[in-house]
Amino acid sequence: MKLLIKKLNENAVIPQRQTPYSAGYDLCACMGGEGTVTIKAGTTEKIHTGLSAELEGEKNAVLLIYARSSLASKFGIAPANCVGVVDWDYRGELIVALHNSGPEDFTVNHGDRIAQLVISPIFTPEVEEVTDLSDTERGAGGFGSTGK
Repeated sequence: MKLLIKKLNENAVIPQRQTPYSAGYDLCACMGGEGTVTIKAGTTEKIHTGLSAELEGEKNAVLLIYARSSLASKFGIAPANCVGVVDWDYRGELIVALHNSGPEDFTVNHGDRIAQLVISPIFTPEVEEVTDLSDTERGAGGFGSTGK
């Protein structure tokens, strides 16, 4: 399998893994002529990457856009939708809607690593409506029913 990356902006940064065992490829901000974007506390801004992507030949996988743990834990900066889903047939720009849940405004500069792109297999089973499901020991024990 190959991850094909197309630059939509000549200043875009090709995603890279930071270590040989990193699961994610870092996505970087591509600001065009603006230079920076400030995400005010409590707001969301769409941050462009200047890239589009394709998983060559692999239709049973998906690109997922996750937060970078350092941005989320130190500054409260994470994707607004928690995890972005890039369907196999999408060929548009990868744009990350970053939300600032921190108390301070946060400035994103061109080239900053803003999120990570992870490739994951997907399953698309046939959906069938039924009147009963199999029994389990837990059964219908509700959300949080297993304790701490």
